[in-house]
Amino acid sequence: MNAQTESRLINGPAGAIELAIDRPDGATSATAIIAHPHPLHGGALTNKVVQTLARAAVLAGMVAVRFNFRGVGRSGGQYDEGRGEEDDLMAVVQSEAPSGPLAVAGFSFGSYVACRALQRLHPARDVRHVVLVGTAASRFVVPPIAKELQARALVVHGELDDTVPLSAVMDWARPQSLPVLVVPGGGHFFHGQLPLLREQVWRHWRH
Repeated sequence: MNAQTESRLINGPAGAIELAIDRPDGATSATAIIAHPHPLHGGALTNKVVQTLARAAVLAGMVAVRFNFRGVGRSGGQYDEGRGEEDDLMAVVQSEAPSGPLAVAGFSFGSYVACRALQRLHPARDVRHVVLVGTAASRFVVPPIAKELQARALVVHGELDDTVPLSAVMDWARPQSLPVLVVPGGGHFFHGQLPLLREQVWRHWRH
């Protein structure tokens, strides 16, 4: 993301996991773990939406940890339909934030994996914030957000998303009475609207 980004490998359940870590100036309030979109469709920690989430986290005073799921970049293993990817995310948490406040974020397929992982993280861990962007509710059975976490969750979706229809996310959110922030005219990748996305996520994360 910038010259200060730290790149390294950790041991994961399917081999190495590639990390990219960005740190704020001064004290940190939490560690944000950010999951990327679908590995079989070009998803990686370099995705622009994922980088935008990392920037928002750093601006909010958090350590931002992006990582490549198994089979992507320098990460070992192969695609596992969300099951193994959930284990990858948990391994990153254990390595980079074994204690202390957490924020969990995901984009598209990454939101699905994040929701799976949250079922294991809550209530054992102090999850301060949840951010789900372009949640892949039309393609996977996305678990609901725990009731205690709903007030700490920000769900963002593009009005004109043609990868995951807005209606699918509303159908997922409705039984939970979970608010969805709709970006007018926004597509799945928020082309031309990444500064707006960063601003909205930063506002959510700084509280």
